[in-house]
Amino acid sequence: MDGKDRHGDAKSALARGLGWFSVGLGVAQILAPRGLARTIGLRGGGTHGVVMRIMGLREVAQGLGILARPRPAGWLWSRVAGDVVDLVLLAIADSRRRPRVGAAMAAVAGVTVPDVLESLRLSRDGEPTPEDERGVRVKASTTVRRTRQEVYEHWRNFESFPQFMAHVESVEELGEGRSRWRVKSPTGTVEWEAEIAADVPGETISWRSMPDADVENSGAVRFVDAPLGRGTEVHVDLRYDHLAGGLAAIVAKVVGEDPEQQVKDDLRRFKQLVETGEIVVSDGSPEGQSARRQLLQKAANPKSLAGAAR
Repeated sequence: MDGKDRHGDAKSALARGLGWFSVGLGVAQILAPRGLARTIGLRGGGTHGVVMRIMGLREVAQGLGILARPRPAGWLWSRVAGDVVDLVLLAIADSRRRPRVGAAMAAVAGVTVPDVLESLRLSRDGEPTPEDERGVRVKASTTVRRTRQEVYEHWRNFESFPQFMAHVESVEELGEGRSRWRVKSPTGTVEWEAEIAADVPGETISWRSMPDADVENSGAVRFVDAPLGRGTEVHVDLRYDHLAGGLAAIVAKVVGEDPEQQVKDDLRRFKQLVETGEIVVSDGSPEGQSARRQLLQKAANPKSLAGAAR
C-alpha cells in the first residue's frame, strides 16, 4: 500500500473511532441506563432512565451510520447535533449544580471537539463519487516470500480460492477467461460470472463481473518485487456493490464482517498457503485467523492431548 493510501487510512481512522465510540456508548446507555445515570450524578429511575435509553438508541444509530458511510458527513454532523442536545439535557437536569454532572458535561464538550473537526474535514473533502455512493472499495496488501511468478501462478488458479478466501464457496473455470463464483454474504449465497480483463503473467491480473451478476464487482491484483529480495508484494484492489444493500453492510461490520478486514484475513491465509503449503488452524479457530472468528473463539483442544486424556 503506498504512502497516499496509508495517509487516507490514518485520516479515516478518526471517523471509524467515533463510530465505534457511539456504538459502545449507546449499548451501555441501553443496557444499563439507571447505573449510567447514577454514575454521572442523576437519579437512576423515572424519566432519567427513559431519556438515557433514548439517547442510547440515537448513539447506536449514529455510530452504525458513520461506520457504514462516513461520507458525506451527515452522520457525523448528527453526532455534533446530538452532543448539543446532550449538553442541553444535562444542563436542564442539573438544577443543583452537582459536580459529577458538571464533569459529564465537560466530557461531552470534549467529545464534541473531534466530532466537529472530523465533520468539517469530511465536508471539506467533498461528496463521494458515484462509485463511492454505489458500493465498496477495498485495498490491502501482503508480502509473500516467493518469486513473482510463483505467487502469480497460485493466484491465477481461481479454483483454489476457497482454500484461503473464507467467504468463497466455489469458483468454476469456464474457459476463455471466464469463471463462475459462489460467495457467502450476510443474507445468503450469491453467484455471478466474471471475466478476466487483463492478465500479464508475473505482474497483474484484473477481472470484472458480467452484466447479470448478483453482485456487480471488479478487481485487480499486482505482483511487485519486495525490497531487499524479500519476495513479492501482493497488492489487491477490489470494488463491489454492498451485498443486499446498505443495512446489510452495517450489520456485517458490527458482527465482524468488515470488507477490509475480510480481505486482510484472506491475504494472510494466502501467504501461509503459498509459503508453507498449508493454512495454520486450530480446534479453537478452524478457519484460521479471521476477524469474525475472534468473536466466536473457544478453547483449543489439540487432538494429541485429547487423545491422551481418553
